[in-house]
Amino acid sequence: MTDAQFHAVFGQSLWIIVGSVIAFAISQLVDVGVFWLVRHKTGGKYLWMRATGSTVVSQLIDSFVIIGVAFWLPGKVKTSEFLMVAGANYSYKLLIALAVTPLLYVGHSIIDRFLGPEESNRLIAASAQASEENAF
Repeated sequence: MTDAQFHAVFGQSLWIIVGSVIAFAISQLVDVGVFWLVRHKTGGKYLWMRATGSTVVSQLIDSFVIIGVAFWLPGKVKTSEFLMVAGANYSYKLLIALAVTPLLYVGHSIIDRFLGPEESNRLIAASAQASEENAF
């Protein structure tokens, strides 16, 4: 294997790793922030809105940052290709987020049955209070 062949196969790895780390850090902070904001604005109601809404926003950022850093910035793809791939990547993530939303309610129901509604509500209230105390 020549250096050129090695670089052609593994040279992109560093860009992918850096893009992944940056995208993960930014998108997770945005996800938590949007989730908390929607929860605060709706008074803890509309689980589907805060869970799906925060994912919709954070995955948009994740999709464009990782593809941008990994492939567009180093000049491996043209801008049109970058937008097409990032858009397709985001579309896939959006469909998954929407498909998983009903499972949130199933999980919530299971937890309520296991803990009981009183204990479940107490833990939710304690978590909300702690998050408001630790808000930026």
